Amino acid sequence: MLRLLLFILLGIVGSTSLAAETPKPNIILFVTDDMSPDAGCFGNSVIKTPALDALARDGIRLPHAFCTTASCSASRSVILSGIHNHANAHYGHAHAYHHFSSYPKLQTLPVRLTAAGYRTARVGKYHVEPEAVYKFEQAIPGAERNPVLMANNCRDLIAAKSEKPFFLYFCTADPHRGGGSVPGDPLEPDAFGNRADGYEGVTEVKYDPKNVIVPPFLPDSPTCRAELAQYYQSISRVDQGLAKLVAILKEANQYDNTLIVFTSDHGIAMPGSKTTVYEPGLTVPMVYKLPGKPTPATAGRVCQAMVSHVDLTPTLLAAADALPTPLPAEGPVNKRAKAAAAQSNLQGRSYYGVLKEEQPAGWDTIEASHTFHEITMYYPMRVVRNRQHKLIWNLAAPLPYPFASDLWNAPTWQAVYKQGPDALYGKRTVKNYIHRPAFELYDLNTDPHEVNNLADDSKYAKLLEEMKAELKDFQQRTSDPWIMKWKYE
Repeated sequence: MLRLLLFILLGIVGSTSLAAETPKPNIILFVTDDMSPDAGCFGNSVIKTPALDALARDGIRLPHAFCTTASCSASRSVILSGIHNHANAHYGHAHAYHHFSSYPKLQTLPVRLTAAGYRTARVGKYHVEPEAVYKFEQAIPGAERNPVLMANNCRDLIAAKSEKPFFLYFCTADPHRGGGSVPGDPLEPDAFGNRADGYEGVTEVKYDPKNVIVPPFLPDSPTCRAELAQYYQSISRVDQGLAKLVAILKEANQYDNTLIVFTSDHGIAMPGSKTTVYEPGLTVPMVYKLPGKPTPATAGRVCQAMVSHVDLTPTLLAAADALPTPLPAEGPVNKRAKAAAAQSNLQGRSYYGVLKEEQPAGWDTIEASHTFHEITMYYPMRVVRNRQHKLIWNLAAPLPYPFASDLWNAPTWQAVYKQGPDALYGKRTVKNYIHRPAFELYDLNTDPHEVNNLADDSKYAKLLEEMKAELKDFQQRTSDPWIMKWKYE
């Protein structure tokens, strides 16, 4: 009997030892700037994204992935904290006079992973503050518009002989607007970072405006097509950076031991998408390549879970076996434990354990929270959305909808705006785009473009009240200061 007990005990110790020796995966979080799910693997038959398509074949695609706010800095604060912007205080842009930043005691993804034994590094666009809160051990230099150069500069991190895994936060500035108008084009489309002389190491892929796919929320006009052609070209440059990064991983024999996540901060930089909580603004590309050699269980699959950026930090922490321990449901808890739990609180939840499932239960709703973009753009919006219905609360509804400077100047918008308030911009008139009601309720099954507002329809009064209750619950759970607006306005 004693021998049997000793054998069992040794077995337990041995299995624990083996578990402890199992290496944690490297993690790469690849975030593009202002990119909708425009790629071959997401159904776009025109754009050329061979690297992303290959990653999807080796991994898992999530077609129902959303940001929580279609604003650059605010979204990145959620990606890197697992806490909504209204709760982490990063309400809008970090740079220049906008000057938004997160609470100093916030625990973020890079800090947590550093504590969990990871070498943490970032390259490219950062756009969050303060640096002490969003602290990486290393900032790798690299031109944000040249993802190939960025990838090459990460070679030493990836190839280093180290017992510690790495976490690389790889952020392009493409396909954000920028670079002025395209020289010589009478339609004056934005260049989306494209240059006549190109970028070192990049083979520019150009597109004929006649061939691009115009999404329904945009006007099918020559100007819009010209801008989309530039946007496509910028995405193809991003794809070449991803290809180079994957090649470097394979050269260093690190590809199979690396979790790669590809996403964007939010949708395309067009009115009707960026800075809105309409579907084109919130919907983002999301692809996971899990660690290990691709197998039928982990490659070429689709997970239909509805997930959002607030879930990213918990999911990556779960992959790193570094999720914080929650407080016990019962029993005494000392003040120090309560304080630690409050600081480590995450508002998202991990979906790492369900990625291999096509239809995981319990992943059928998402929430969104937008407050600012630029400092002059106060227009808070809160959203609850399920598989069929979506409720938007425009807290500043009496005000005209404010524009980001680059979106106001966008030739696609200006060409329609100059036609007057009744001109159609995609599926909405200019007037309806700028002046919005307090509540917008949509049936996404019958009205995927969010045109027919059901909030004032008596047939949907019960549904409206139910979703308002869900919205209040979301605000309560996530410590939203704007919850007081229900009482005072």
